[in-house]
Amino acid sequence: MIRAALRWLLAAFYALAGVIHLAWPAPFLAIMPAWVPAPQAVVLWTGVAELLGAIGLVQPFSPALRRAAGWGLALYALCVWPANINHFALDLARADGGLGLAYHVPRMFAQPLIIWLALWVAGCLPLRRRRA
Repeated sequence: MIRAALRWLLAAFYALAGVIHLAWPAPFLAIMPAWVPAPQAVVLWTGVAELLGAIGLVQPFSPALRRAAGWGLALYALCVWPANINHFALDLARADGGLGLAYHVPRMFAQPLIIWLALWVAGCLPLRRRRA
């Protein structure tokens, strides 16, 4: 029951993030590392990926599709980590200190948790180790 509730919560988070990526891309473009090619397209497609991943997590028809969505969202969270690190560096370099360490440090530590959560709620990881 907890896994299902967290799956819906994570799907809602990713769906909201996907809509924001598509409707209001400016904040995401501002934190994009300079080495990323075609930043507008990347923001657009990351929004699409978030929406599709959210749908995949909560669709009731295919556990295999749910697991694929979990793997996709976990890989997505890994791939956007450089943008989060870039945001951390840019923000702290601002004269006013930006959002500060109280925002960025927990965000950095949350990224592996989000990766794990996507895998766990999608059924890619077991709840407990199975005994042989």
